Amino acid sequence: MKTRIISLFAMAALLTATVSCKGDKKNATDAADAETAAMASTQATKFMVDHEASNIEWAGKKPTGTHTGNVKLESGVVKVEGDTISGTFLIDMTTIEDTDLEGEQKTNLENHLKGTVEGKEGDFFNVQKYPTAAFEITGISEQDGKKIMAGNLTIKDVKKNIQFPVTYEVAGSTMTLKSETFTINRTDWNVNYGSKSVFDNLGDKFINDDIELTLDIVAKQQM
Repeated sequence: MKTRIISLFAMAALLTATVSCKGDKKNATDAADAETAAMASTQATKFMVDHEASNIEWAGKKPTGTHTGNVKLESGVVKVEGDTISGTFLIDMTTIEDTDLEGEQKTNLENHLKGTVEGKEGDFFNVQKYPTAAFEITGISEQDGKKIMAGNLTIKDVKKNIQFPVTYEVAGSTMTLKSETFTINRTDWNVNYGSKSVFDNLGDKFINDDIELTLDIVAKQQM
């Protein structure tokens, strides 16, 4: 009887953890086949991304906690005409930074993520082979009063279409585009290290497949 009670408690804990994990996903997006990029007319106003002022925040989780960080944009262009928006962005994967650790732990994690550790190049993003990622806007729609941006995200030469809520505005010669925090499944882009959905017998040494991203982009009008 005691064994049965313990088993029931263990099962309940597992179910609770599973439900909690699913409930914690913020604006989860299902990666789909790539789509045709949005096109702007010649009358659209052109804005060039200010890579110093722009940023992408990321967060990854595992049983022992959460790591957070940033990655910078290398370049990008946004074209706006009324409610129509198009654009492409290059993401500088060599700028991956961790913000929750310090010292040697911080350096070790950043090097592992970048793939600059010998023998572990392909664990995560392998920036020596894939120094940039990319995003191209494929459309804007409205759902439940929110603007939803769709676009092709390319990581490690894998291109998938995703959607997430955004706000954007033009004030004078400056355009800002911000997303709500949204969640992608890293294995859709072959970032498989420590994934329970890819590898067996990881025990509690796994890393969640989900990565949370938040975009904050500033662009200046091209005169």
